Amino acid sequence: MNEKRSKMLTVWVSPAEHETLLARCDRARLATWMRETCLGAEKRRLRGSAPDVAPALLRQLAGAGNNLNQVARQVNAAVSKGEPLSAVKILSQLAAIERELKALREEHSGDR
Repeated sequence: MNEKRSKMLTVWVSPAEHETLLARCDRARLATWMRETCLGAEKRRLRGSAPDVAPALLRQLAGAGNNLNQVARQVNAAVSKGEPLSAVKILSQLAAIERELKALREEHSGDR
């Protein structure tokens, strides 16, 4: 479909229905998945584009990335203030991130 999309649909769903849609969605964006599913549109993949990833996995990876950013901010703030770094605190935060990433790897190792 090369025609510009100029119509918007609003669909109200319950929180449970929304969760069900997200669980069934195998695309990065729910709207794309709904168009493909409801309209029977052919799934297009641009050359060189990244493969679709389960939205739940993306949310978990985003959370781990946010944690890592918080650690980096704390390190930078302590360095800029000339304060000694709390190695134990930073190491514990990094260990928590490592545990999250390990759990993600284990959970999604069968997805290949």
